[in-house]
Amino acid sequence: MQAVRLFQGYLWHPREAALDLKTLLPQEVEGARLLLDEVPPPTPFFQDGTPTHTQRFYQLTLLLLTEKPPEALKPLAEGLAPTLQGILEGLPQGVGWLLLEDLRPL
Repeated sequence: MQAVRLFQGYLWHPREAALDLKTLLPQEVEGARLLLDEVPPPTPFFQDGTPTHTQRFYQLTLLLLTEKPPEALKPLAEGLAPTLQGILEGLPQGVGWLLLEDLRPL
């Protein structure tokens, strides 16, 4: 049995926003575990030049415990993508995210 990342990326929101993303996100998405950890900004600026220190950043990982090799999980990840996108789009205004399919062992 191994843990395989299906998706990994970042969520962020303005520092002054009183949001507890851990209570706004489910712990599981269709059997895959969703992990959220606060991290320092991964870059000093966003692409538009806005300083990232004005935001709180979180690393988001969706992982699955499985016997299957990571490459066999591609159809599962593709099926979960719309559900995960719907969850993220339902977060409060001002929350941004960048999430990418990963498919690597943890």
